[in-house]
Amino acid sequence: MTRIKLDYVHEYLDRHGKLRRYFRRPGFKRIALPGIPGSDEFMTAYQLALAGQPPRLQIGTSRTKPGTVNAAIVGYYSSLAFRQLAPNTQRDRRGILERFREAHGDKRIALLPQEFIVRALGKCTPAMARHWLVAFRALLRFAVSEGFRVDDPTQGIKSPRYKSEGYHTWTEAEIAQYEARHPLGTRARLALALLLYTAQRRSDVITMGRQHVRDGAIAVRQQKTGATLQIPIHAELRKALDASPSEHLTFLVTWQGKPFTGRGFGNWFHKCCADAKLPEACSAHGLRKAACRRLAEAGCTAHQIAAISGHATLQEVERYTKAADQVRLARQAFAKEQRRTDVG
Repeated sequence: MTRIKLDYVHEYLDRHGKLRRYFRRPGFKRIALPGIPGSDEFMTAYQLALAGQPPRLQIGTSRTKPGTVNAAIVGYYSSLAFRQLAPNTQRDRRGILERFREAHGDKRIALLPQEFIVRALGKCTPAMARHWLVAFRALLRFAVSEGFRVDDPTQGIKSPRYKSEGYHTWTEAEIAQYEARHPLGTRARLALALLLYTAQRRSDVITMGRQHVRDGAIAVRQQKTGATLQIPIHAELRKALDASPSEHLTFLVTWQGKPFTGRGFGNWFHKCCADAKLPEACSAHGLRKAACRRLAEAGCTAHQIAAISGHATLQEVERYTKAADQVRLARQAFAKEQRRTDVG
């Protein structure tokens, strides 16, 4: 069996003769990798580290002034609350706080007034303001818990309301147009099949590999929610997998044969959609929504759909079932009216 090289994985025997493996990437914190290469335990830890391990936070920590915004942010990054966040959430929250630190890092966090936060949020779009408020609130709650300040100035600030349909849900015509451009056997077609027939997020699809296939199902541990799922392999997905043989540990890899990062996959898939001349709104997440729509139109309940998609709550899933029920009832109503007309 060919041994597949994993980037940044280092092995050594400790003084007890036990083989240990670590993820070591220049400028990043070393992470111990449990289990053996190819196992679910090992590959989950490896993919999480590869997808967005935060830089070593201890560098420069001693040069921060106690009590400043800078010191509070550095401390928050090291906190359990931050480290328990999903890698993508960590990345997004870090992006917000780093921009804030660059502009106000030398200010005393104990003197940060509520009016300052309100003004900062007022300069954002409603959608952006919601993300900023969540990040600020987490930081300031940490500051209170560590004694940097005595109160949380985000209390009483309401999250802005805005109407959004969210990601565009792919139509059947758009799916057919993509498939016509990317036939079976291509990476692009396999990506669509994995997204559409597992109803998972891109962060979970890029970690899937043949080692996760057991008894006709794919085992998934969702990166965002931590939920563990067993998703039966759809016949169309089986065709795509059979047409795309690979010795890699993940079904989807870059042209260099390496696993995708979440952002890298998103950029690549966007190009695949552009090649198929699809609208700009078509995205990987839109296929997750299309999968839920299809299940609802097939008559699946919200609980049945959530068993596949892994949604933490039924609120989002119920939108699909309600829309499908509306269409079904409307057709039944017209059919009943037509029968009455024919009889008359």
